[in-house]
Amino acid sequence: MSYPQLTDKPGALATAAAIREGRRSVAETVDAAIVRIEKLDSSVDALAVPDFERAYEAAKAMDAAGPPKDSGANQPLFGVPMTIKESFDVAGLPTTFGHTAYRNQIAKRDAVLVRRLKAAGAVIIGKTNVPVDLTDWQSFNPVYGRTSNPLNPDRSPGGSSGGSAAAVASGMVPCDFGTDIGGSVRVPAHFCGVWGHKTTWGLISKQGHDFPAMSRAKGFIAAHDSPLSIAGPIARNAADLAVLTEVGADVPLRRRAKPLQDCRLLAITQLPGAPVDASVMEPTEAAIAALASAGVRIDRTSDCLPDQTRQYRHYLKMMNVVMARGAPAPDGKRASATDWFDLLDAQAACMAQWEALFETYDFVLAPPAPVLAVPHRDEAVFKGKLTINGAEEPGGNALTWSGLATFPGLPSTVLPIGSGTYLGAQLPCGMQVIGPRWSDLDCIAAAEAIGNILHG
Repeated sequence: MSYPQLTDKPGALATAAAIREGRRSVAETVDAAIVRIEKLDSSVDALAVPDFERAYEAAKAMDAAGPPKDSGANQPLFGVPMTIKESFDVAGLPTTFGHTAYRNQIAKRDAVLVRRLKAAGAVIIGKTNVPVDLTDWQSFNPVYGRTSNPLNPDRSPGGSSGGSAAAVASGMVPCDFGTDIGGSVRVPAHFCGVWGHKTTWGLISKQGHDFPAMSRAKGFIAAHDSPLSIAGPIARNAADLAVLTEVGADVPLRRRAKPLQDCRLLAITQLPGAPVDASVMEPTEAAIAALASAGVRIDRTSDCLPDQTRQYRHYLKMMNVVMARGAPAPDGKRASATDWFDLLDAQAACMAQWEALFETYDFVLAPPAPVLAVPHRDEAVFKGKLTINGAEEPGGNALTWSGLATFPGLPSTVLPIGSGTYLGAQLPCGMQVIGPRWSDLDCIAAAEAIGNILHG
């Protein structure tokens, strides 16, 4: 089951190993990444904010100091050039969320995640593009323009971490970090044929990922992570995803290391009101069949699954309240405190139902989205229609597949499983591997095992 790929450049851990072993210097590695960006990005526009001079100076300083003792454990990303989503603060660079009004608003400090990545040895060489307000499965805005899918320039790379996935898929950098509330890590990974991981809610700090109008206030620091939204890595292999997740995590994570053949899986390919296009369904069914042939136990239905119509309704309402920070909805109504507590109650009940499901199943498989990479358009995907099996469906219904893991706060790894033809173009297709809360490393390991079966 092959899938389209653009690059054979090494991943993050392979790059760090080459530096530790003296096969390349940090400066050479960073310079090579900058050259790739200068060569490739004119047609992709993945990079919103370059930071090349400071990155090269940091690289030279790292070469002068040399790799620290046991850097493989203490600084697993030593010398690795990477980018990060534009919405994360990097000291000295602007954070705009795609708004021209904030293009000159310069961050005074690094986000917590940026500090952790640097402490692990990574060299941040720039920030990657996003849609306005991070609210689309595309990545274009009036400040930095439109990012294209490096596999097909007429298609979206996804959003809102579309610049992140495009930079990784094209080979500009081996890894990036995005955020996800409505599939914003998983959908770009799916659209671009790379790996992405939606972390368990609350695992990785998003301090320093604040809307610019709020962070403009003197000394503003968010005291909490936004409900539903997470920070998650994008890379070209499972091992890199795992290390990036561990580097960013607030708490240590455990691995069960249970072989995939000893696991029981539930495959979900149908949800109420959210049809899946044949371009996604065909590679998904082929992957499920290949896993079954390899001896993996997979059920197709279960009474344990929470009511997905109810879950989606609560997810959408909570997400809209979160994104608007309680401002009135388009109909003029404002959520009350009672409304919010009712949503928290619904979320807690949903989490308990998923916890009960995982007493029977180890992981759940599902599409990340009902379509492959969509053609560019000037309106947000969720405000228009999506062509699914020849019919025009409401774009907002596609969020049902994102909410599957988002509302209950579950980890979900997306791996590339093959390709399909959507609206006349052959494009990569991914699959979600969803697991219990805090089982992030197990999800990534299961996705890796699935990838080994599918791709040999």
